[in-house]
Amino acid sequence: MPDAVVIGAGPNGLVAANLLADAGWSVEVLEAQEEPGGAVRSDRGVHPDYVSDLFSAFYPLAAASPVLARLDLATEGLRWSHAPRVLAHPLLDGRCAVLERRVEETAAGLETFAPADGDAWRAMYEAWRWVGPDLVQALFTPFPPVRAGLRLAAKLRAARGLRLARNLALPVRRLGEEEFEGAGGRLLLAGNALHADLSPEAAGSGGFGWMMSMLGQSHGFPVPIGGADALTAALVSRLQRRGGVVRCGERVTTVTVRGGRAVAVRTAGGEKVRARRAVLADTSATTLYRDLVGQDHLPSRLLRDLERFQWDFATFKVDWALTGPVPWTAPQASGAGTVHVADGIDGLTRFASQVAMGHVPDEPFALFGQMTTADPSRSPAGTESAWAYTHLPQRITSDAGPDGITGRWDAREQETMADRIEAQVERFAPGFRALIGARRILAPTTLQAMDENLHNGAINNGTTALHQQAVFRPTPGTGRPETPVKGLYLASAAAHPGGGVHGAPGANAARAALRARGLHALLHRTAKPT
Repeated sequence: MPDAVVIGAGPNGLVAANLLADAGWSVEVLEAQEEPGGAVRSDRGVHPDYVSDLFSAFYPLAAASPVLARLDLATEGLRWSHAPRVLAHPLLDGRCAVLERRVEETAAGLETFAPADGDAWRAMYEAWRWVGPDLVQALFTPFPPVRAGLRLAAKLRAARGLRLARNLALPVRRLGEEEFEGAGGRLLLAGNALHADLSPEAAGSGGFGWMMSMLGQSHGFPVPIGGADALTAALVSRLQRRGGVVRCGERVTTVTVRGGRAVAVRTAGGEKVRARRAVLADTSATTLYRDLVGQDHLPSRLLRDLERFQWDFATFKVDWALTGPVPWTAPQASGAGTVHVADGIDGLTRFASQVAMGHVPDEPFALFGQMTTADPSRSPAGTESAWAYTHLPQRITSDAGPDGITGRWDAREQETMADRIEAQVERFAPGFRALIGARRILAPTTLQAMDENLHNGAINNGTTALHQQAVFRPTPGTGRPETPVKGLYLASAAAHPGGGVHGAPGANAARAALRARGLHALLHRTAKPT
């Protein structure tokens, strides 16, 4: 009988398992899919000579995460690679906003949009250097973040800090207008805000866009050499060297509760796996509470709150094996790992408004990844392993385009939506479609079938909007990994601090389980890199 059973071998489940193993617990991880990794996986399914990341691909949050740093995954062989440029947002007129690896180069590029905007970017980055470390520490620790929160609060009480706090609460459109005279800086902020389900007009989107932009400036958008699988392989290897067990193809169907405590799980094959001390669930909140635990063991208030739970946008993704580099009209985009494809901030607002109304956008914002540019091992020299995804409504009411897409996602609708994304890229890179050697379509339903945490392609396990963050995540009054069932912990991105590959929800759940057993101090002694 293991001390702990972890449901799900995504990055958060594997981080939790590693930290428990560091504290001397025996751990068994049960994963429904035939391979570990959750949304951190890669394959050669598009073309045998091309490595394609199935879900997540760029990892600024992993690079900044103190949780992953303490695991010292380099010891397991994990290596990172960077594109020459972090991010680009080309415009149809040939201009391009570029987030470079060096601050001075980013600032110089923004000065081509407006002379004063270089200084504005430098000032923004200085503010990040002032509060960024405490902000990251506060985000990646259990809520409330006492130590880092106190340091951050002390800084924000100063006049300079209050102005920064106001900026972070702004919609990203307004933040960009206040800080930059030209379009370049505004585009970098707004495009990064759209990595989540935050429109340019949403309160707090300025803070998210600023944080992602500054993370890109300080840490880049790195990728694991060889594919996303390398990150998962390092986590699995580290766990197994410490005696942990990962079993794939084992779907958990029930959490057994006895006397108000989680004592075991049952698999689809009928096996009962007992847990001596804790069960940790790297699952969505709705799956854990409604499907695995059941209403008989939960407060009625929690069940009512779950009815108001909001998923983030659906996602539609296309992978390509390209026979040559993307022919961007703006040459600066060629060296960027990530490219934002949208016709300016107004295009982003139009896109987000259509999604909010339940419409399939007619000109989708595409977040485009050039993986061979970021890591030359991904495909043969002179080619590009590329992908793009766009957001869609969770519930489609109509198609803003001419094709009558309904969300059934039959073969016609999948091909039509993929063609629409390609047409959008073609506007900014004429000749792109002629380079497609092979493509793979991952519709929202396909993404969910490959990873059940990606509900209809929702990649953040719940909206990033302010009303479902911190103490409101996943429901009001929670904000921590503990659940109403003793010994049961929510260890997924459905818990604070939410989505992104950084391991914090898993680490928070592991620490809560150890704290309940009086072993929290032991974790800190054993988790340091050797």
